[in-house]
Amino acid sequence: MLYDVIIIGAGPAGLTAGIYAKRACLNTLILQDKYSVGSQICNTYEVANYPGFNGVTGQELYDSFKKHADELNVPIVNEKVIEISDADFSIKKIKTADNLYETKTIVYAAGASPKKYGFEGEDHYVGNGVSYCATCDGAFYKNKIVAVIGGGDVAVEDAIFMSRIASKVYLIMRRTEMRATKILQEEVKKLSNVEILYEVQVESIIGDDKVEGALIRRKGDVIPSEVSLDAIFVGIGIVPDTALLKGKVEMDGDYIIANENCATSTKGIYVVGDARKKQLRQVITACADGANAITSIQKYLTENKI
Repeated sequence: MLYDVIIIGAGPAGLTAGIYAKRACLNTLILQDKYSVGSQICNTYEVANYPGFNGVTGQELYDSFKKHADELNVPIVNEKVIEISDADFSIKKIKTADNLYETKTIVYAAGASPKKYGFEGEDHYVGNGVSYCATCDGAFYKNKIVAVIGGGDVAVEDAIFMSRIASKVYLIMRRTEMRATKILQEEVKKLSNVEILYEVQVESIIGDDKVEGALIRRKGDVIPSEVSLDAIFVGIGIVPDTALLKGKVEMDGDYIIANENCATSTKGIYVVGDARKKQLRQVITACADGANAITSIQKYLTENKI
């Protein structure tokens, strides 16, 4: 079967693209890695800036998107894409572990993954005290001592979330000030069980089979100091999942370059959401990308009579 559009990824951007494609009567398929169902939004405790859904959890907002797509019978297949070939031809091929698909256009909505910090023991203790998702793993540390690394929105939101569960929360950042929005900064500073540590780096984990503490170094200190911890939550940003398109489209570092119509440098390939180079990466801009990409694809298919 030849598809008009195959969408790689089923986060907010991919689902929006699927909804718009289905309404445009395009022969559509969404491919999603079964191990990343729902994207980063599902790991967000509270979404307070999506119009009309103030105060919902990320999972609740995602479920509303997914329900909309399901009501339109948007086909979603849980298969991990391992290769995109013939990218610069009118008919493109997408290979998964189980199938080979052909499509006239591609919407790349693979999103991004949490960025690693790089302290000693980070990989070894993942799942045993090191986590990148406070909403996923926070409940395991009720009345425990935890640290959250980072000073942006994600880290500060995680610190606020963990303050309701843990007995003590350290918010650790390399910078002299937080980068989070002012309202989040004000909220976290009011919390009595959150201690904010500026200009501090985490160097290594202390512990045998699980996290029992960490060595941290304040700026200017010659010798690191030890802090007792039961868990460390890393919230320092994201890395776009763009490896499948490297060498096939123009990129800036790890991000894919695309115009406001979401068209890449290769005809018939569009990028949406966190993988695209842009100023703001949030749910609302991801959804806008999805809508723009399908509108562009309709025009592309008509003009090129593919």
